[in-house]
Amino acid sequence: MAPTISMPTTGLNVRVHTRRVVAEGVVAIELHAVDGYELSPFAAGSHIDVELPVRDAHGHFIVRQYSICNDPAERYRYVIGVGRDVNTRGGSAYVHDELKVGDIIHISTPRNHFQLFEPAASSVLVAGGIGVTPLLAMARRLSALGQSWTLYYCARTPERAAFLDELKALPGRVIPVFDGVPGGTPIDFARVMADAPADAHLYCCGPTTLMEAFERAAATRESSSVHVEWFKPRPAPTDPTTSADAQGEFMVKLANSGVTLTVPPKKSILDVLIEAGIAVQYSCCDGVCGTCETRVLDGVPAHRDSVLLGDDANATDRIMVCVSRCYGDSLTLDL
Repeated sequence: MAPTISMPTTGLNVRVHTRRVVAEGVVAIELHAVDGYELSPFAAGSHIDVELPVRDAHGHFIVRQYSICNDPAERYRYVIGVGRDVNTRGGSAYVHDELKVGDIIHISTPRNHFQLFEPAASSVLVAGGIGVTPLLAMARRLSALGQSWTLYYCARTPERAAFLDELKALPGRVIPVFDGVPGGTPIDFARVMADAPADAHLYCCGPTTLMEAFERAAATRESSSVHVEWFKPRPAPTDPTTSADAQGEFMVKLANSGVTLTVPPKKSILDVLIEAGIAVQYSCCDGVCGTCETRVLDGVPAHRDSVLLGDDANATDRIMVCVSRCYGDSLTLDL
């Protein structure tokens, strides 16, 4: 009998309908609703939280985020691509080694921090490795809309380029960039930016080095036309005039319960909340997924996450409690 994974979070149960190897170290998992009904709609760039029976440091089941890469018009399935992470903390190893067809798992409804600007006259997509998954859904959607798009696919070798054949079957321009083959070189972002139309929207998802190079190259572009999604934590700010002020102890006041907690230098707000028995949703603990986003009622948050640390870096009304801290002595949270 297929195992059922019991989850404490809201969402829905889905069954693993198929699994297939789509590249070296990458599997595609197709999920269907257990009851056979339509799944919640999703937009290109969306991801789902997948809860797996591996315990974290707090003894809870781990939750991992995976982008939905099938056609957003489909309602009967979600398809996710999962790469084996050599530094896995249990999630990718479980998916690759334990998760089987027929297993029932619990997932969230789709969420989207990486939205596609559909009216753009042209779109430039840059994928690095497994970062192709949200961009594949974008390519499918842009194709359905009849919009112009170009996708640069960066991988070490063709054998590591998941979904490449599916991308090439779409009516867009796909440019593979394989730097691990004889004569191969890394992507030339100066050329990418020069070739991109002035009114194009640009998107990038991939490993940290690729993301940093992309952001440097796109710095002269209109910020509203540049979109990124990090699947590893964005490097923390290094400016001593802003970062040093947020390293010390501070207080967190919980408006709804009246509790005040002390956050020491070596612990996160999330650590302190969990130790105090305060219920709060969380997942990655790296500031990538956005699950632990909490409203700030007073005080100035020091963002250390990869969701707000960008165009919303100056936002003071919310915080990711897993990694971010405080400028000043205290924060008041809507908890």
